[in-house]
Amino acid sequence: MTTPESPLRMAPPMEVPLSNAPLVRVIAQVRFPLVVAIEQRDFVAPFQEAIRGQYPILRQDHMHGVLVSPAGLTPQAPQTVWRFSDEMNSWRISLAPEFLALETVAYSSRSDFLARFREAVSALATHVNPKLIDRVGIRYIDRIVGDAMEDIAVLLNPEVRGILGTPLAADASHTICESMFSLDGVAMITRWGSLPPGATVDPAAIEPTGQPSWILDLDMFSSAPMTFSVERAVQDAARFAERIYTFFRWAVTDDFLRRYGGKL
Repeated sequence: MTTPESPLRMAPPMEVPLSNAPLVRVIAQVRFPLVVAIEQRDFVAPFQEAIRGQYPILRQDHMHGVLVSPAGLTPQAPQTVWRFSDEMNSWRISLAPEFLALETVAYSSRSDFLARFREAVSALATHVNPKLIDRVGIRYIDRIVGDAMEDIAVLLNPEVRGILGTPLAADASHTICESMFSLDGVAMITRWGSLPPGATVDPAAIEPTGQPSWILDLDMFSSAPMTFSVERAVQDAARFAERIYTFFRWAVTDDFLRRYGGKL
């Protein structure tokens, strides 16, 4: 009997565009050693000018964090985060002293997203000039809601259906599976399952909805520091996006693809 190949290693499938994809958010991030000057308006101004044509709206935000240590949780001083968005607030670049992130709720294609990511990282290279990359990551979040929730059994493959493919499903209001995989120097965190109305597993990325939902949250990232390079950051993001898509296709059925506008 042939053992099925792992979606972490199998050849990527041909992309099937979905005209009505249930993709609610895509995020790419580059983390780098602390650049304190990013807190200053004058320092950030040239970066703003470089991207203002596409992201004309700037808001100043503050991020609160904690330090986890053997002594417990220690609150850290708030950090300034500059949020640059388009007029529809569907695309946003966030710049903080330790990271740059691009996110969208209006994803149209991998090539478009990566082109925008390249532009953002190029502006970072020119106007901030970090010397190292601590981490590159990309994250895709899908969410099923509405009538599709009644068809979970035909939309998802058995490996991810879990108890939703058993008689227990009738009484399950919240069921989440989370796993972390290591692969050739990178890691992938996968999370999927059903949520009741008003619930979320990550308020910053998955907004609560007023109806039951099923989520597929796939996050792949590097963990070893490397010399800062726009080309390397974009290549890694592209490679991770391809692997995430391979995992997505392993998780869903052809019925799922057709349901959301795919032509097979």
